[in-house]
Amino acid sequence: MPPFRFPVASSLVAAFRCLAVLVLVVVVAVLFQGPSFAQEPQTDNQPRRVVVRFLTEGDFPPFNYLDDDGVLGGFNVDLARALCNEIGAACDIRVRPWDELLVALKRGEADAVIAGHTVLPDSLRQVAFTDRYFYTPGRFAAKTEAEKVDIAPEALDGRTIAVARGTPHEAFLKTFFRDSRIQIFETSELARDALLQGKVDYVFDDGIGLSFWINGTLSRRCCELRGGPYFEPRFFGDGLAIAVPQSDPQIKALLNTALNKVRASGRFDELVSRYFPHRVF
Repeated sequence: MPPFRFPVASSLVAAFRCLAVLVLVVVVAVLFQGPSFAQEPQTDNQPRRVVVRFLTEGDFPPFNYLDDDGVLGGFNVDLARALCNEIGAACDIRVRPWDELLVALKRGEADAVIAGHTVLPDSLRQVAFTDRYFYTPGRFAAKTEAEKVDIAPEALDGRTIAVARGTPHEAFLKTFFRDSRIQIFETSELARDALLQGKVDYVFDDGIGLSFWINGTLSRRCCELRGGPYFEPRFFGDGLAIAVPQSDPQIKALLNTALNKVRASGRFDELVSRYFPHRVF
């Protein structure tokens, strides 16, 4: 009669079967847990963008412009590069005509537009915006030797104010300075030139543009800012911001975080001092 071995073999088989069942249970558990781990949101330490594609335009100094050699520069351009640096991504900045910028953004041809857009209701129907990073108030300017009066609607009754046609500044004057003599010019340059030549008492325009004109050679040091600044969002927008697609909340969050870091580091103030050396507000 052969040796009695079957009970031992049966025990081994049973043990292996139990081990196999245990391994199967563990594998199934891991498989079921896997998707929940995969669905956890990315942390801020994980890379999100290899490159950020910005669009801007080239004729809005000192914010964004092409110099005599065709090199793109300006406050917005350097700010975009600082933001990319904080995000840890390469910066691709390309120039498009102003009226094509938001259209290209909506078509997915860029991640963001940094070109001096103010946050207005019409714009908000097309795109989303980051936090505001700059404000462009309306300002009055007058001849330096002109009588100094408090700038208020009643004080400027009957006074002649130059303004560019079709601008928010024209709408502002027609709303609040209706008893003044509002003289409309086709461009801001023509309105400022009228003040220089003494044809009007005041000019009302973008505070940044006026500041550069007053401190530049074209004004012949004729004039100075008076009153204000005026920030009414209904006319001048709710500040400048970076336009982003409504369908991409991630890039908005990234840029807002980067903006906060650029401000905290002092880099933002450095750029403001470099590009806006004259008093604006």
